[in-house]
Amino acid sequence: MIRLDAASVLLQWATGGLFFLWVTTRRREVGIGYGWLLRGTYFVLTLGSLAAAALIGWVPVRDLAAVGMAVATAVAFGASVVRRQAGVSGARELASARTARVAAMTGIERTAPAPDPTLVTATRPEFPPYLDLIGPAFGAVGLVAAALDAGGSPWLSMLRIFTGALFLGAVTDAMLLGHWYLVQPGMSRAPLLELVRWTSIIWPFEVLALVLPVGMLSVWSGSVDDGYNGMLGWFWGACAIATIILCLVTRAALRERYYSAVMAATGLLYLAILTAFGTDLVARAVLAG
Repeated sequence: MIRLDAASVLLQWATGGLFFLWVTTRRREVGIGYGWLLRGTYFVLTLGSLAAAALIGWVPVRDLAAVGMAVATAVAFGASVVRRQAGVSGARELASARTARVAAMTGIERTAPAPDPTLVTATRPEFPPYLDLIGPAFGAVGLVAAALDAGGSPWLSMLRIFTGALFLGAVTDAMLLGHWYLVQPGMSRAPLLELVRWTSIIWPFEVLALVLPVGMLSVWSGSVDDGYNGMLGWFWGACAIATIILCLVTRAALRERYYSAVMAATGLLYLAILTAFGTDLVARAVLAG
């Protein structure tokens, strides 16, 4: 059996989310505001982890790592603000390619707007995506400490907390990225498809980690009492199945050419976040009982 606490869950969520922020920013396609949104969100979650630790009890290595992650996230945020005028090269290249394609098809040359004299992109370095990996590196150290503090089998505890971090981070970033298409509607769907694909890849490992003994199979067999005559076990199973179905339906929606397909995919990802959290947290709460 394992112990579950809010400080570890928030650190887990923030670590996974920041890692998949790097997965997206390394493409240099998404506007810099998306990075600001996610860094700010996960910075707040990291502070929430520290606040929860202050209330329920400190785990020194985990909480020092959380401080390191908060500082690293703040530094990355600041660097992105300082270098905001350089923009993102991938987005500029995509816009240029589309302009050239339209000109080739129609014979209409679109004159590019005059550059802002205050934005000298040729001499300004872009935000380096590797900065988004420093925070998750600190977070990973904290998650190891949190897994060891949770009790039970150390390897099983670490498997559960790391797969959970990746699972929750991928699905949360996918939902937030889906909303970003309202700000950057001409962006390629590849970054969103990548996050949905990663969520689908991690899903079987997440489920496997939670059924390994002592796991959710023990709840179904009755050897672990969930306090509700097995209802939470079936609820967990429904969440797990619904999550992978929603991922598959989201990928199918993104194959449609219409822009509304992206908004439909975002709505499906809203539901996927609920079922993903049900998959991870319900199981861990029951097994912590």
